[in-house]
Amino acid sequence: LLQYRALAQQPGPRKFDADLSALDKAPHQIEAEFVFPYLAHAPMEPLNCTVRLSGDSAELWMGTQSAGLDAAAAAKALGIQPEKVKVNVQMAGGGFGRRFVGSSDYVVEACQIAKAARTAGLNVPVRLLWSREDDIKGGYYRPMHLHRAHIGFDARGKVLAWDHTIVGQSILVGTVFEQFQVKDGIDATATEGMRDPYDLPMRLTVHHPKLNVPVLWWRSVGSTHTAYVMETLLDDIARTTKQDPVAYRMALFGDKHPRHRAALQLAVDRSGYGKTTLPPGRAWGVAVHESFETVVAYVVEASVQDGQPVLHRATAGVHCNLAVNPRSIEAQIQGAAVMGLSMCLPGAAITLKDGAVEQSNFGDFAVPRITDIPAFAVHIVPSAEPPKGVGEPGLPPLAPAFANAIALLTGKPLRQLPFSLT
Repeated sequence: LLQYRALAQQPGPRKFDADLSALDKAPHQIEAEFVFPYLAHAPMEPLNCTVRLSGDSAELWMGTQSAGLDAAAAAKALGIQPEKVKVNVQMAGGGFGRRFVGSSDYVVEACQIAKAARTAGLNVPVRLLWSREDDIKGGYYRPMHLHRAHIGFDARGKVLAWDHTIVGQSILVGTVFEQFQVKDGIDATATEGMRDPYDLPMRLTVHHPKLNVPVLWWRSVGSTHTAYVMETLLDDIARTTKQDPVAYRMALFGDKHPRHRAALQLAVDRSGYGKTTLPPGRAWGVAVHESFETVVAYVVEASVQDGQPVLHRATAGVHCNLAVNPRSIEAQIQGAAVMGLSMCLPGAAITLKDGAVEQSNFGDFAVPRITDIPAFAVHIVPSAEPPKGVGEPGLPPLAPAFANAIALLTGKPLRQLPFSLT
């Protein structure tokens, strides 16, 4: 973290380069640092692969998010032609990005064991099953990120200048996507969700340190941290200028972002925001974010009980264009929201000591239990436009909506995940 903070003070590649001359003279200013830890994918079904060798061919059974890449890796590990590998893709008990890794680590390991077994005279299928400890200690992880923001704005909440820096490992360097999505030294996934859809004068600097920690995309990729930063800082501005956070966002959208307006308005209408009186000790929280071409807005109810944040209710407004299967959309949004909630819970971070991961199982790596889950309501904006993605967009706005509600209750913005109220 000290290395990241030092890097954040240095010049670096810029994604946006707005004029910052108005920053120091702005009547209102916010300076903030955000810290996001390494995170494990922790699918309920640990990584596994079954391999059957027959002559110069192989047949594999596994849950995978990249059957073609895994087949090619298996062929290389076995020393056979790619067309001699058949992959039977199974229903996976969770992936979230971990079953789409350039090294095909668990697949290659299974093939190496099967090859060695055949050499030893065992002509039988071989199944490799990682333990939970293997899975959590063995990588790959959502990268740790540090954000630094310095924002100047006026009494109406108009942003006059926004200086922002992101520090975090690249997940694309060294992968097949590097040539398409790493430009001028900036990994596009690290900045997705920054500034847009808000028309803000932002200078965005990015640093990608090289560390010996294996990193990978995690459900909703860069939006796991950029949505949190953008949506909590906008709430900070709204609170400072004594504006309703929904009205403030609607004003920023203007007429240019009808899908964002529709998703947020639907969540507001169905939640009772502004009309329903909450029980004592509860507060509303709001956030909206677009990822994978789908906009999701949350209006949540939260409280603080015994020093811990509690999420009671979450209402989602979803604009994914044409809803092909509404029940599937509901399930995806709920599942993504629960994973977004997992980022907020104490014990959800992956930490390292002396080069080794300290967590090993669900006893020391927290995931939401049934008692943590709020009442969910998912509402879809009607549309006949071509459908967009729903597997990932439900995750990013959940944590900032939750954080915004807690900030209203405590008067203290939450600048790190998992939440810490001390």
